[in-house]
Amino acid sequence: MHTQQATDSPTLPPPAEARAPRTTDETGLPFLFLVELLCKVLFQRGQVRLPELAGHLKLSVSVITPLVTHLRNEKLCEVTRSGSSGTDADLTYHLTDAGMQRAIACLNRNSYAGPAPVTLAAYVAQMESQSVRHLHVTRAAVQASFHDVVASPQVLDQLGAAMNSGRAMFIYGLAGSGKTYLAERLCGLLHGAIAVPYAIMIDGEVVPFYDPVQHRPLSGATPAEDSGDLLRTLDARWVRGLQRPTALTGGELTLEMLDLRFDANTRLYQAPPHLKANNGIFIIDDLGRQRCSPLELMNRWIVPMDRGVDYLSLHTGLVFQVPFDVVVVFSSNFLPERLSDGAFLRRLGYKIEVPPQSPEEYELLFRQACAQYGIAFDTAAFDYLLSGLHAKDETPLLACYPRDLIRQVRDLARYESTPPTLSQRSLDWAWHNYFAGAGARRVAAEQQKKERERREQQSNPLNQGRSG
Repeated sequence: MHTQQATDSPTLPPPAEARAPRTTDETGLPFLFLVELLCKVLFQRGQVRLPELAGHLKLSVSVITPLVTHLRNEKLCEVTRSGSSGTDADLTYHLTDAGMQRAIACLNRNSYAGPAPVTLAAYVAQMESQSVRHLHVTRAAVQASFHDVVASPQVLDQLGAAMNSGRAMFIYGLAGSGKTYLAERLCGLLHGAIAVPYAIMIDGEVVPFYDPVQHRPLSGATPAEDSGDLLRTLDARWVRGLQRPTALTGGELTLEMLDLRFDANTRLYQAPPHLKANNGIFIIDDLGRQRCSPLELMNRWIVPMDRGVDYLSLHTGLVFQVPFDVVVVFSSNFLPERLSDGAFLRRLGYKIEVPPQSPEEYELLFRQACAQYGIAFDTAAFDYLLSGLHAKDETPLLACYPRDLIRQVRDLARYESTPPTLSQRSLDWAWHNYFAGAGARRVAAEQQKKERERREQQSNPLNQGRSG
């Protein structure tokens, strides 16, 4: 097994801001690799004009022309004239029988036939130029981004400071307390547009990278690719003007998903989620519910979190280094001490508890839910909810309850063909359905038991002094 490490000159501009390559050498890609990629594109598209090939491969005509010439000299490609203008615009290119056989052989090795990739060194240089570690989060930015969020000011301060630490954070609390929602809202603190490549070439293999689900344009605009006079002068292999990505994984996450995967049937690679999340946020939600143990999962992150790099491998055995430039957020219903040892916990810069809502915060959430579903807020009904239901059943004031209960009130009104109203009757109905009647006490008891265990662990001197 051998390794490949990318390097790039620090004096060069970020690759996505560089001029478009005008020769095959300037692409940084081997000539024969480009020939094979063009061969696969012609196989899939049939008869194609030169400008169409340039648009597909995101390369200039001046780069593609010698590739087509090579195919023609090797009797792999033919040219026909399909128009009457008498210019090269009338020329269409298609593969010969020998070219078809060559394309099939190329597709059997790797079926990628999209835009030309960038080099690994170019990818690394671009990721470093737009690193999340260059960002600075202030209290004003947090207040602006979370202006419509009902949450403890202390929690918001912890989240904001954690974003400046360059280290992972662990968010924990009862199920339904709003942990995942807060974690996803952190993306609003990551300002600035980024650029990502369509694909990366590594030791002759192509790894597709650009994912329109993960890599979304800023402010709903179309991703900046090759439109406009300025952008036409830039390397079109990069997609520009993108938001910093937020990747969310949950109980479905496995250790295998964190490696580069090669599908033997499609002959295509799939980049792991944290690689696509570079320059953004990677959220591991519901930690402790995965098929692998939390310790195994966390151990996978020790080197990347310490060194800011990760190591992936091709199916050929080559191991290569990539940036690990993400804000890692672990979210769990469990206490940190239950999921890992002290050695790993020390690497987590912030352990942030999301507690139940205060009565004042809970009322704000309830008012928001009422407004969302067109139901008038009633103070007497809300007081009954707190004292007659929550207090009676010892159910904590969790952020998920207001909207869920109000939905039940709305459903009943629709069923009865009456205007929805907030009343003791409608809240009793919603509460009974949501907590399964007598099961409400059992649910609350389980939650309170977990809370007491957590408090006992925190107050135990042995736990406070424990190290790994």
